[in-house]
Amino acid sequence: MLLQTRPKVRQATAKDLQKLANLIHFETYVHRHLDYRPPLDWFGNEPFLVMEQNNAITGALACPPDPPQVAWIRLFAASSHASLQPAWQNLWEEALAELINFHRARWAAAIPMQNWFSSLLASGGFEQTHSIVMLSWESDRSYAIQTTPAVNIRPMTLDDLTEVQKIDEAAFPPIWQNSHAYLELAFRQAAIATVAESDGSLAGYQISTSTPVGGHLARLAVEPKFQGRGIGRSLLNDVLTQFVRRGARTVTVNTQKNNHMSLALYQRFGFEMTGEEYPVFQFDLNN
Repeated sequence: MLLQTRPKVRQATAKDLQKLANLIHFETYVHRHLDYRPPLDWFGNEPFLVMEQNNAITGALACPPDPPQVAWIRLFAASSHASLQPAWQNLWEEALAELINFHRARWAAAIPMQNWFSSLLASGGFEQTHSIVMLSWESDRSYAIQTTPAVNIRPMTLDDLTEVQKIDEAAFPPIWQNSHAYLELAFRQAAIATVAESDGSLAGYQISTSTPVGGHLARLAVEPKFQGRGIGRSLLNDVLTQFVRRGARTVTVNTQKNNHMSLALYQRFGFEMTGEEYPVFQFDLNN
């Protein structure tokens, strides 16, 4: 008779990578964060934990802080050989202790795509704080938007990223800010990345990716002191025009359901709600 050992939670090592790949690709209970980086690309950034039992990897949880204040849950996975709730509890308790004791993160956060993960988050002390909604724009919709002549839109360069990161930090609350490294990754994967200049300063930016039917506006931000001057309209008008020239039929974007300014901008251009909505859960690490 095979004796069942108690599950052990530890940091992942390079020897675990193939087993982790199998866990992610073949198991049913897998949460992946909507990200420019696939889950295993976070290996080497702690906490990246595995749960091991009888020499088998039966669970994994990765939530390294990036940006430094926010530990997004990049990966949670549990084997069919493990009980889901205990696997989550064991991994989250270890990750929570590490985040509190060794990192300066202010919040842990997750955007669950499945109801089972929402339930696990709630059981771990996470609270739903708001929601993300998806909007879609069709290229056959006519639109006439007045842009701002004083705004110069040009392609983004690597040299812009330091200023772009400052705009990002000023424009968004901490949970939605992007680190310099993350913005560089987004820039390198972008289909269209542009910046807006006004009064000789960088005033805003957008980063968009390609999709099978067109494009996705992944990020648009305007420096607060320039807001209200048509910078966002000019950036959005330009990127839609570029996508249409490339033959795009559909452009999507997502934003917080309570971000009324962004919703008004997109709807003014003819974006419509798709009905897709995903909850955002947060855990206050200072409590």
